[in-house]
Amino acid sequence: MNAAARVRAYRFGLRAETVCVWWLRAQGYRVLARRFKAAVGEIDIIARRGGLLAMIEVKARSGGDMAQAVPSHRQRRRITRAAEAYIARTPRLAGCDIRFDLMIARPWRLPRHIRDAWRP
Repeated sequence: MNAAARVRAYRFGLRAETVCVWWLRAQGYRVLARRFKAAVGEIDIIARRGGLLAMIEVKARSGGDMAQAVPSHRQRRRITRAAEAYIARTPRLAGCDIRFDLMIARPWRLPRHIRDAWRP
């Protein structure tokens, strides 16, 4: 992949995350963090609704191939470790229930929110 294609893919992913953030806000979630990075992994969106803390992986797809949207075992481990790091940094959230969600964003469609997509 050349540099221009990487930039296009990066921007496509950022737009998808932005659409997902607005969708979550419309659904009553409060977005606490975007693109949270820790040494052990990254979480695209961290959102809270009541006593629920959702760790959300966003997958942007230009076509209809949803099979590749599911995070691999390795990605799920990294997201889980990053979630633990986030909770360690924000102890006030330690009492919240944690759920791992997946959001799939496609052009000209509403994002698809798959709640409780996996469990660590």
